Amino acid sequence: MYKYLLQSVDGIQWFGITALLIFFSAFCIAFFRAYFMSKKADMDYMANMPLED
Repeated sequence: MYKYLLQSVDGIQWFGITALLIFFSAFCIAFFRAYFMSKKADMDYMANMPLED
């Protein structure tokens, strides 16, 4: 029932494409930020943040 309801909406495919692009770009940003992090001290600080509480 819902499948046919959503098929009747014009341009509904763009919601899926947009969600996939946002999801992919978030992981790309996180990967590049972690890969190109310059200082090991920064990585150690961020790694210990959950343990400091």
